[in-house]
Amino acid sequence: MATKEITKQKSRYIDHDIEPELIVADSALSRKKTISRLSLLWSQRPFLYRSLAVGFVLSTIIAFLLPVRFTSTTQLMPPDQAGAGVATMLSALTKAGGELGAIGSDLFGLRTSSDLFVGILHSRTVQDQLINKFDLRKVYSEKRWEDARKDLENRTDVSSDRKSGIITIKVSDKSPQRAAEMAREYVAALDRIVTTLNISSAHKERVFLENRLSQVNTDLEKAEKDFGDFASKNATLDVKEQGKAMIGAAADIEGQLIAAQTQLEGLRQIYSPNNVRVRSMQAQVAEYRRQLQKLGGKPGSTDDAPPPSNEELYPSIRELPILGVKYADLFRGAKVQEAVFETLTKQYELAKVEEARETPSVKVLDEGNVPEKKSFPPRIILIILGTGFVLVLGSIWVLAQARWQEVDPGDPGKILAMDVFHSVRTGADELKTKLRRRSGTKDDEPFSGNGNGSGH
Repeated sequence: MATKEITKQKSRYIDHDIEPELIVADSALSRKKTISRLSLLWSQRPFLYRSLAVGFVLSTIIAFLLPVRFTSTTQLMPPDQAGAGVATMLSALTKAGGELGAIGSDLFGLRTSSDLFVGILHSRTVQDQLINKFDLRKVYSEKRWEDARKDLENRTDVSSDRKSGIITIKVSDKSPQRAAEMAREYVAALDRIVTTLNISSAHKERVFLENRLSQVNTDLEKAEKDFGDFASKNATLDVKEQGKAMIGAAADIEGQLIAAQTQLEGLRQIYSPNNVRVRSMQAQVAEYRRQLQKLGGKPGSTDDAPPPSNEELYPSIRELPILGVKYADLFRGAKVQEAVFETLTKQYELAKVEEARETPSVKVLDEGNVPEKKSFPPRIILIILGTGFVLVLGSIWVLAQARWQEVDPGDPGKILAMDVFHSVRTGADELKTKLRRRSGTKDDEPFSGNGNGSGH
């Protein structure tokens, strides 16, 4: 190694027209300085051993004083893409090359649903839901929401794998149970927000049909109620069939009336008007006429017929055409509303299915588990690094102190440094005196501080 270094330096110095003898002398001087420094460190090995021990003790104390954290991990499957055409386009660009696929996405303004999910998980809405549910302001000892969000952000890591699209959520907390619950709550909050903020065309159609269906349902109930009230009030069960039945009944009664009148005329030829049989037949003829008049109704205006009285269970034949117009209107309105309701119900069910297909679904691959091992702090690494750092500081202190001793006492820089040191020390002594006076300590009592001049 030394020969190679000398060769490199020789070539460097030859380029600058420097004599080879100077090259060898410079290399020997550098090597001598290195050996001298190593010898100095070796001679001060007791001090370095003490520094090593102190660094080990301090690093161990610090490593065990740091609060322990547990990390719970949840993994989500990549959500379905929004459209088959877009997915095909992205697939073709990706096959052409990773960078080309990224450029294609940027050009067409396309983003994966995984990136959308990651953005939602980092949103303030999700963070506030977790802070509210787990009372994290009290857990983190924070009064302001912004500080609690920052603490939660520092303890949460949400990432998406570009190749597989799997989303990983890592939540750290001093309680392993709370860490697992928070990881699961992230998934629940994501599912709620995706469902609530879904703005797909199927979602818009489903919302429109839902509102329209509610209105049509109200109209159908009103139409059915009006039709039922009218039919009950006017005793119109089915005007068409009811008219046929009443006309048939009237024809039967009219036939019986004609037969009774013929029989009455025959009895009058035989018996006197006061005969029992004549009077009985007259009463029968009168009853047939009353029933026929009841079925036919009284002749009158063609205005809306009044509802039948208590004595009349059904409307008369004259009243049926008038009631039939209103009856048909109400019946037709109820049927129209019923047909519209059935059609919208079918469309609404189809829209719900389509919305469920278009909504990015949150599929849990690995549910947040209760961690068994701590994730922070890495105590062994901290102890090794801390011990090494103190050892390096000790070595620097030994070399700097030796360098300080080599400086000429008349050097202006050393004189200035000594003046600054004495000024700082004088100020510190005055401060100690003031503190002793305030605490009631006498001036002549010895102070327990280190008063030697080892700095020289």
